[in-house]
Amino acid sequence: MDNYKAVGLAEGFIEADSEEQVLAAWQHLVDTGLAWQLQGWFGRTAQQLIDSGYITA
Repeated sequence: MDNYKAVGLAEGFIEADSEEQVLAAWQHLVDTGLAWQLQGWFGRTAQQLIDSGYITA
């Protein structure tokens, strides 16, 4: 997955095939560090997903 697709799936302007695809996008954003570099919503949402156990830090 590339950064553009991950952001698109996370924001919803690219339609996801499944919830797993959206979580994979969020995992990509965390793994690459983009979740912490983009606007605050990304970091807050990523942290909520980590805290809930959907993705890993």
